[in-house]
Amino acid sequence: MNTGELSITYKNIHNRFKLNGTYFSREDLSLVAYNFIKEGEPYQKVIGDFLLDWLDNRETIAVNTSGSTGKPKKIALYKQHMVNSAIATGDFFGITVGNSALSCLPADYIAGKMMLVRAMILGLEIDLVKPSSTPVEKISKEYDFVAMTPMQLQNSLPVLDCIKTLIVGGAPMSGALEARLSKTGCKVYETYGMTETVTHIAARKVSHPQSGRERCFTLVPGVEITVDDRGCLVINAPGVSDVAITTNDLVELVSEKEFRWLGRYDNLVNSGGVKLVPELIEEKIREVISGRFYVGGIPDDKLGEKLVLFIEEKTNPGLTTEEIRAKIAGLKSLDKYERPKEVRLIKNFKETGSGKVLRHRDL
Repeated sequence: MNTGELSITYKNIHNRFKLNGTYFSREDLSLVAYNFIKEGEPYQKVIGDFLLDWLDNRETIAVNTSGSTGKPKKIALYKQHMVNSAIATGDFFGITVGNSALSCLPADYIAGKMMLVRAMILGLEIDLVKPSSTPVEKISKEYDFVAMTPMQLQNSLPVLDCIKTLIVGGAPMSGALEARLSKTGCKVYETYGMTETVTHIAARKVSHPQSGRERCFTLVPGVEITVDDRGCLVINAPGVSDVAITTNDLVELVSEKEFRWLGRYDNLVNSGGVKLVPELIEEKIREVISGRFYVGGIPDDKLGEKLVLFIEEKTNPGLTTEEIRAKIAGLKSLDKYERPKEVRLIKNFKETGSGKVLRHRDL
């Protein structure tokens, strides 16, 4: 992080900041927020509430966690930490004053809030659209910087060349989706982070990645990492958190600034004494199943836990358990321990408010 820029505080609104094509001062922005709350659509009311919270005199702001690893909760984030995160993002991705940005994520959660903060702090010209699964369907202009979920990216592939740099988060990207990015002119990055780290602290390029670095995340400025005795990531990022954050993410450290994400410690399956990482198995299964699925362990008298493949019928229409077993049987990349002992079809997966699959709810 450029320490010379840390004098920028949350009370600053960049004089090049534009919202929906119009320049706004700090005072004018309050009027916009009130108007959104009073007369706007539901997504605009949420933006208005956030802007008023951002513009008040408190040093912290309440933010909802996604609930992907536990019950959703509110935590207090320092506004200055959010400013520092915005600056680090600008440095990492080369975002400069006057760049255009599109906000298409709900402002209920940190990812949507930080798009607005980046615009206000870095001096971006940001447009707001209603969050949907097809955010750029009716967009006719080009953008320098956009953030999306994997589903939004999937539905935006035909017009992806109108975006210069795109960051993707909220859920893992499938190998099939990554493969479709090889010919795009857009620079697409998968991000790693959480609410507690004020969105991403690392990213990996998934369009035209550097050879040998396909699965490597690179740290943004101002972040250091280690692993604990479980092999889980420990994040030291004083610019965005006053304490080190110990995660449940299993990683492989590649260098001081790079790591590979393997999976979640709390998702591990111990089957007959063999510890299986579901996310690594899922990466192999994505070769033959295009819709949503996951693997998990259920109690078993003989094995302790047995590996089960859960398939969402909604996103895999017409796929039968027999067809699924045949597809899995043909995967040479799976060893004998990684082959699911059972296949279960689930009509609709349960999700968090931000759209992440609650994988343990169907066990």
